[in-house]
Amino acid sequence: MKVSIASDHGGFDLKEYLLNELKNDYEMVDEGCFNKESVDYPLYAKKVAEDLISKKADYGILICTNGVGITIAANKFKGIRCALCLNEDMASHSKLHNDANIVSLGQVNQTKEEALKIVRTFLTTEFSNEERHLRRVKEIISFEGEMKC
Repeated sequence: MKVSIASDHGGFDLKEYLLNELKNDYEMVDEGCFNKESVDYPLYAKKVAEDLISKKADYGILICTNGVGITIAANKFKGIRCALCLNEDMASHSKLHNDANIVSLGQVNQTKEEALKIVRTFLTTEFSNEERHLRRVKEIISFEGEMKC
């Protein structure tokens, strides 16, 4: 499984930790950032979203200071369902019920060890394919490209 990962400067330390912990179990694609100098998180959300859209990666991990901004940015891309997960339950349900393809984290929201558990739960949980969840995901997908008022 290929996993694309990126962060802004506010998530850099957690990104580096996760890369190191996951590299033996997954093929990791590091899309930056590569130091703690200030950068704009939307650019890194775009890199991971494009990796999924182009099939360069199967899943993604995004990290910023609190996880909100980078999640919003990623969800602007067609085909992306990015879920900000604060615990393992949110991570499992984002996959089981919503077929999320990117997990988002905030570096300040949990310990590094808790973040690793969240990511591992996300990456090992499969979409349920239950009719009601499949129907709802299809409804979400149908909204992509709709004109908004």
